[in-house]
Amino acid sequence: MARHNFKKLKIWEESIKLVGNSYQLTKSFPESEKFNLISQMNRCAVSIPSNIAEGSSKSTNKHFKKFLENSLGSAFEWETQLIVSYNESYISKEKFEELENKILQIQKMIGSFMDNLND
Repeated sequence: MARHNFKKLKIWEESIKLVGNSYQLTKSFPESEKFNLISQMNRCAVSIPSNIAEGSSKSTNKHFKKFLENSLGSAFEWETQLIVSYNESYISKEKFEELENKILQIQKMIGSFMDNLND
């Protein structure tokens, strides 16, 4: 298997954009969430492209898929935290819908990428 250049992968590019969205979003959260939801959301967001990058260094697609599964798990975790943020009225309905659409798209892209990797 030829290793993938993670910086050229659309799933990595879109995930990096989400990291910026997450950091920007959480800047407006209450100070009381600094070590809770803010920290958790930003760590999850960073985990998505980080796992893609780390997995791309593996020598087999089977090993790469494991890191993609971790990345997908972080994407679902981030989506859950987005829902919590909305339920706690930290974000508007419009912002919630915009970011939910973005994370759903990333989840689909990672899943499709995994499906198209040969073991």
